[in-house]
Amino acid sequence: MTDRIAHGGKTLYGARLGILTLDTVIPSMPGCGRNALTWPFPVLFGVVPGATVKRAVQGRGKGLLDAFLVTADMLIAQGADGIATSGGFCSLFQADLSAHCKVPVATSPLMQIPWVQSLLPPGKRVGVITVHGATLDGEHLEAASAPADTPVIGTEGRREISRVLLNGEPKMDVAAAELDMLDAGQELVSRYPEVGAVVLECFNFAPYAAALRDSLGMPVYSVYSFLTWFHAGLAPRDFGHPGSAPRDYRERF
Repeated sequence: MTDRIAHGGKTLYGARLGILTLDTVIPSMPGCGRNALTWPFPVLFGVVPGATVKRAVQGRGKGLLDAFLVTADMLIAQGADGIATSGGFCSLFQADLSAHCKVPVATSPLMQIPWVQSLLPPGKRVGVITVHGATLDGEHLEAASAPADTPVIGTEGRREISRVLLNGEPKMDVAAAELDMLDAGQELVSRYPEVGAVVLECFNFAPYAAALRDSLGMPVYSVYSFLTWFHAGLAPRDFGHPGSAPRDYRERF
């Protein structure tokens, strides 16, 4: 008879992914990265103290690294086997978090750009829609291993979504926000006709990915596609192997 031994070492079990979230009360409906109902698997959330959207975006995260590292340590101690962050601009922390955490780290949906580019036919490029195009620059893109000249369009200056997210407002007109996203998508392909796929930078943009796909007629990738892929490596689906001996329990938790 095979021994059935359970192994501890974590505070919490069953949640492989830990997400470092910004310190904000902005609306985050299902589809947004900060909403637990978005994910088809359990996650651990850790709010990074003082990490407002403005500090992370327009402030380029200055002065926030230590708080990100401490919060990441907390999530890993609780049981996270991989760490993500709550915004594309956090690509600037990728190298520091990876060196510190000693577990896989996925800071930004922008990291999808090289993968998506490899899928496209010759002459087509990946374009980005971001919450603040005036701030997202080559440094953010290169930190995500993406070309510095990637086409980028921001949603700022439109009806709703950037104002609410950047100012940390607790109420948002979702219909107006969707129109902002669709307008940004049309501007992106009009200004850059070579765009053949879109990556959404912001953690709160995933709810609009399907509408953008229908509007633009091209693939749209978001934080949802990014972190479901990331999680698939942290907890691969078990298809079973009939006839094999039971595995050690440490692989189950």
